[in-house]
Amino acid sequence: MIRRKRKITKMRGSRTVGGGCSKKRRGAGHRGGRGMAGSHKHKWSWIVKYDPKHFGKYGFKRPQKCVTTTNPVNLGYLDEKLDEYLEKGIAKKENEKIVLDVTVLGYTKVLGRGKITKPLTIKSHDFSGLAEKKIQDAGGESVTL
Repeated sequence: MIRRKRKITKMRGSRTVGGGCSKKRRGAGHRGGRGMAGSHKHKWSWIVKYDPKHFGKYGFKRPQKCVTTTNPVNLGYLDEKLDEYLEKGIAKKENEKIVLDVTVLGYTKVLGRGKITKPLTIKSHDFSGLAEKKIQDAGGESVTL
């Protein structure tokens, strides 16, 4: 017979709380084992019905060709390493401006942390708003590839 109310609401003072003989609800055998025991045997119908983590697919994974990872660099770091880049030939001087392509260094985005002292023309895939503002204030320009 199906109960409309849970046994536990009324029978708090009794010894067995509606469980019949005290021997009946004694061990883990009443539960059908401890924890997830029997989840591939006698508890399988419960798993299929109610537990999405242990049965079936859920969620989705984006295709890897859609996932892009950004490799950012700060303006302050570029300003510190500028002399080194000029010596190695990574950066070039053109018309009193230094042209630097950060994609050659493996970076994809320029961020605005730090100070910039020289007018630079920086080429990158992406710039933050503060980085563009600082580059223009120093007399340079930001070129989006």
